[in-house]
Formats: sequence, structure tokens, C-alpha cells
Amino acid sequence: MLELRPSCEGCGKALPPNATDAMICSFECTFCEVCALTALRNVCPNCGGNFQHRPIRPAAMLAKHPASSERHPVSVDEAAHGAFFARYHDTPPSMR
Repeated sequence: MLELRPSCEGCGKALPPNATDAMICSFECTFCEVCALTALRNVCPNCGGNFQHRPIRPAAMLAKHPASSERHPVSVDEAAHGAFFARYHDTPPSMR
């Protein structure tokens, strides 16, 4: 089950469980849409995967299975990500 992390790991923006701009990779690294698609250029800085919009958990299910309240550190090194991105920019996510 998804943790539904509460904030962007790039800029720290709050991403509540119903956020329509929350994006995740297959390891559930969580970024806002702006960070994921602009600064990170759809390449996760942690695993090299791509991003998809995070699903919205219905309110009834949130009562049974609440979202995480643990914030992950905001830590994207833009220079390091640039080098990381260079390895993947021409490779489709399914081939990385």
C-alpha cells in the first residue's frame, strides 16, 4: 500500500493525500509535478525511474489506512542530477 508521503522531496511543498499534483516513481519517491517534470525532467534522482501521478486514496479508505506523516528530506543536488540525467535522457523509462 502506498505511503502517500506528505511533501515534495524536491521543494518541500505540502502534498496532502488528495493532491492532484503529487507524482511518484516505482519506489514511491514523491515530488510535486513542477519538480518532477521541470527540474528533474521526469527522471527520479534516486532510482532513475520515471514519474506518474500518485493515485488519490478515497476518504473512506484514508480513515482505515491513513497517509504517512513522515516528511522525507528535501535534497536534490541539481548538479549531481544533471550528470545522472545525462545517462538517461535518451533512454525511455521502459529501457532504463
